Order: sequence, then structure tokens, then C-alpha cells
Amino acid sequence: MGILIALIPAIAWGSIGLISGRLGGSARQQTLGMTMGALVFGLLLWMFEQPTLNRYVWLTGIVSGLFWSVGQGQQFTSMKAIGISRTTPISTGMQLVANALAGVLLFSEWTGNMYWIGSISVIILIAGAVLTSLTDRTDPNRSQNENWNLGIRALILSTVGYAGYTIVVHYGTSWWNVNAQAVVLPQAVGMLIGALIWSFKDQPWKESATYRNIITGLVWGIGNLFMFMAMAQIGQAISYSLSQMGIVISTFGSIFLLGEHKTKREMVYVIIGSILVIVGGIALSLMKA
Repeated sequence: MGILIALIPAIAWGSIGLISGRLGGSARQQTLGMTMGALVFGLLLWMFEQPTLNRYVWLTGIVSGLFWSVGQGQQFTSMKAIGISRTTPISTGMQLVANALAGVLLFSEWTGNMYWIGSISVIILIAGAVLTSLTDRTDPNRSQNENWNLGIRALILSTVGYAGYTIVVHYGTSWWNVNAQAVVLPQAVGMLIGALIWSFKDQPWKESATYRNIITGLVWGIGNLFMFMAMAQIGQAISYSLSQMGIVISTFGSIFLLGEHKTKREMVYVIIGSILVIVGGIALSLMKA
């Protein structure tokens, strides 16, 4: 059951870039709109479930949310700089490395032969992510507007933010027995605070695109809830790796729905890379079983 739960974030999060791309807006508008949607989701969940919100839950949620605002905001920045179909695979690979290492080194989730199997699975996942982002340099129609310096810097900061977001929650559930459903509302508050701090200068709350992206936040909230539920059942390294299989949705969606250009050679890279991501995800799930 934990494996199936971990696939729900893959679908939800794999759609984030596509939804926000359709709704439009700057990186700051998209981030603030998402946090508003996440807050709405957190309030609705709290109203229905009435989880206990003690000081440990609030501390875990707010700190995690602050980390998330860095991760998501910088990912949107990278998407603007180098495109969704390039940002998502690279970001996925970097997040997989960070969270797999955290699961192993901080939480001792792997033992014995699991180190070998898990390491090979993660390498396969990363190889798939890299393949989907390869560029055909012979393409005369290749965009000259890509800003790789900005994109890579944003991706590094994004990885730090995303890693902190999951690690903090894992510590909270392990040390303080924080309930995954209870942390959703405080986390949304932390996300909103972080987004406001980051975007305050541009005043994105004055733009309609910000409010359109509340829909993006609601979709993200669904994935977030099931992600934490999966972490409690099958651990951080495996649940996060499976959740990142949404790379297939975001990559192909950005090509076929948003019209991001790919040559025939690049499409071959994308197809092979996507297969590797799926194989790596399945291998991790079988290892846990």
C-alpha cells in the first residue's frame, strides 16, 4: 500500500509545472499562488480531520515550509531560465541524490544488500533524469534564450530547499511522533511566510496570475499529504524516489502540451531516460518489499 501511496505525489507533482505553465505568471507569482492554494488545502484538511497541533507540529511544519518555499521558488526560476523539460529531469536527479543520502546517512533506512540494490537503483534513476535533459547541439532551432548559469544556480538552491523540506518532516515524525496530516497546515503557513519574504519586493499579490496559481497549490497539497503518508510507511529514500517518477508526466507534458521544442535525437534521449526512471523506481519498490 505504501508503494501505491507514493505514486500519488508522482502524478500530482509531475503536473505542477504543466499547470503553472498554463496558468502563467512569474516565478514569484507562481510560488505565492501555490502557497495560497496549499494553505487552503491545509485549512480544509484541518477542518475535516481536526489533528492535534502542538508546538512540535508547528515547529516542524513552519521550518519545513520555509525550506519548501526556497525549493519551489528556485525551481520556477529555473523553469523560466531553461524550460520545464530541462529543469524537471535535472532537478529530479539532484533531489534523488540528496534524499537518498539523507535516508541512508541520517535515518539508516538501508541495511545489508539494500545498499547495493538501492545505490544501483538510484544511479539508474539519475541516469534517466540526465538523459531526458540532454541537448542536441546541432539543432538550428535551439533556443538562444536559455540562461544556464541562472538555471543551474537556481537548481542547486532548489535542491537544498527540497531536501530540507522532507528531512525536517522526517525528523519530526521520527523524534516527536508528529502526525503527517497534522503537519500540513503549519507547513502551509511556513510556505506562505517564505513566499512572501521572497516575493515581497515585486508585490505579486497585485497580479491575477498569482490567484490563478492557487489551483497549482491545491494539486501540490494533495501530493504533499500522500508523500508524508508514504514516508511513514516505506521511508524517505524510497518514497521520495518513487514520487519523483512524475518526471515522465512533466517532461512529456511540457513537450506535447506546452510545445517545448525537441529534435528527434532529443526525443530518443527523453524516451530512454523516462524508461530508466520507471525501472529505477520499480527496483526501489521491489527492494522495500
